[in-house]
Amino acid sequence: MAGKFEIWTDAKGEYRFHLKAGNGEVIATSEGYASKAGAKNGIASVQSNAPTAETVELD
Repeated sequence: MAGKFEIWTDAKGEYRFHLKAGNGEVIATSEGYASKAGAKNGIASVQSNAPTAETVELD
């Protein structure tokens, strides 16, 4: 099964999204957004930027 994004509303009424792996494990959680459209824009940003994102080790 492929991964998926889930949009949800937190206790403060902000929209957030999870990125879930194919096994259902949450592998990323977003910041809070004031609107669902903002959360969808955040998902689009992850989708477009992740393939070329640099990996940096901080140790």
